Amino acid sequence: MNAIIIATIVIAGIGAVAALALAIADKFLAVREDPRIGLATAALPGANCGGCGFAGCADYARALVAGTAAPGACAPGGDAVNAELAKILGVAASATERRVALVKCCGTRSEAVRVGDYNGICDCAAAAATAGGDKGCRFGCLGYGACANVCPKHAIRIEDGLAVVDKRLCIGCGKCVSVCPRHLIELVPASATLHVLCSNTLRGPDVVKVCGVGCMGCHLCEKNSGGKEAGHFMFDGFLARVNYENPPTDASLVDKCPRKCIREDHHFETGA
Repeated sequence: MNAIIIATIVIAGIGAVAALALAIADKFLAVREDPRIGLATAALPGANCGGCGFAGCADYARALVAGTAAPGACAPGGDAVNAELAKILGVAASATERRVALVKCCGTRSEAVRVGDYNGICDCAAAAATAGGDKGCRFGCLGYGACANVCPKHAIRIEDGLAVVDKRLCIGCGKCVSVCPRHLIELVPASATLHVLCSNTLRGPDVVKVCGVGCMGCHLCEKNSGGKEAGHFMFDGFLARVNYENPPTDASLVDKCPRKCIREDHHFETGA
């Protein structure tokens, strides 16, 4: 009996000494986390979309406190979150314009020429790796939904073989931009309402052979929007591009485009 009591006392003593050692170690050896990290993490939307360039909101918060990231990189949070982060960090807040994804192609199944039938994996990268896919235009949207599959807000859907973004839902995380094998998705200012939905830089005759709505570089959009001096459009080879630092606002440009590749924002009904 005495042996049991002695063993119990010894074990309890060892436990007490260990607890005391741990308490001392915690007091003098622990690495304290900057409380601003927790505040910054709580202020972020928790989307963990990676659009800021970090693995998630917690990593972004650590980088903010460490001074290796700027408060304005959270696209889903917008100005309100960025202002809160600036307040936590004790720096001046700067307004950032919301940006949304744009698929620069309007070549639906009825407009784009198909050069074969693709029956492989329903993925854009897989289709592109199989003889370039089944679309005659090597610049156009393949329509197999790689962008829609990675969108955390379901802001992209495939309509008539073409990816379409609803900017009301888009948070501008950029995940769709990185997965598109044709590199035809771009983040543009949400305030812009007119877009050239084409990425084909070839000459007009070559474009016409593969798409009924491809840009021919006729410069009529530039002419009808005040000329080159107005600066609403730029040209990449034979492709018109909107200058998003000075975008056009005249909706009549949609009807004046002979190829009908200048379009206004498109929205789809959620759940439709």
